Amino acid sequence: MKILVTGCAGFIGAACSEKLLARGDEVIGIDNLNNYYVVALKQARLQNLQKNKNFLFHQIDITDLASLQKISDQAKPQRILHLAAQVGVRYSIENPLQYIQDNIVGFANLLTVAQRQDNLDNLENLVFASSSSVYGANTKMPYKVTDFVDHPVSIYAASKKSDELIAHVYAHMYKMPLTGLRYFTVYGPWGRPDMAPIKFATKIMAGKPIPVFNHGNHSRDFTYIDDIVAGTILAMDHPKPYQVYNIGFGNSVQLMDFIGLLEKALGKKAIIDMQPKQPGDVDNTWADISGLKKDFGYQPKVSLHEGIERFAKWFLEYYK
Repeated sequence: MKILVTGCAGFIGAACSEKLLARGDEVIGIDNLNNYYVVALKQARLQNLQKNKNFLFHQIDITDLASLQKISDQAKPQRILHLAAQVGVRYSIENPLQYIQDNIVGFANLLTVAQRQDNLDNLENLVFASSSSVYGANTKMPYKVTDFVDHPVSIYAASKKSDELIAHVYAHMYKMPLTGLRYFTVYGPWGRPDMAPIKFATKIMAGKPIPVFNHGNHSRDFTYIDDIVAGTILAMDHPKPYQVYNIGFGNSVQLMDFIGLLEKALGKKAIIDMQPKQPGDVDNTWADISGLKKDFGYQPKVSLHEGIERFAKWFLEYYK
């Protein structure tokens, strides 16, 4: 199977690419290796993938339609996993146009390329990343895909909701098989350094205070990377005319409980710096994953305790 993976040097993209390669698929990877966070981590993920002869990498930006078209014409992928995006809720407050360009224009470029008749005839499925952020300030838990999501509270969330709407049109007009996955809080080895686990672990080990926003009154549906990969590939292997799913663990954990488990795994107490709520943050997330279970047999397996233990072991080895 030839699979085009955009954002292949990212956290989820690299993990999914590794799993696809391990089962014998050919992966054509695209990434622009931007410097939103330290590029060395992306390059390290990429080096792991390049050990496999069935991996081919192209450093391009998905906003470059001509380059995207050229790669698609050469590869003619049977499936596409679209994970390339400008991420980060807080960064979107400072750089809104970056999100509109990368997440909306970039996705439209990919769909335009895939929709061309010669590519469409070959395309079995296209799975794209949405986000739990689309639920905005919703308070009814757990979040269901049928919930009203027209009140996002960040440009990042708005860009992901826009992607879902654009995908629906392409699925309807061009009969494209499209599946959107609303990812909930993903953690684990090779994770993003702009997210809480690495930020917290770094400060704990350095003996520095960790900023805990909203005075710790947050909860998140923390989901281990292996479970995210398993669910993503299940969706890719089972095309749908158009569908959106939540993908998470299916449970909500208090942020302070997460920090407690991280302290135990690292063997060091955190210095807590309670701070007010940040703009764009939501109080709680909790995924209703019944759709993914019913349609694909998705079943997350890695408990938070086990997942944090694995993360801490990798963190201490990688960051010395």
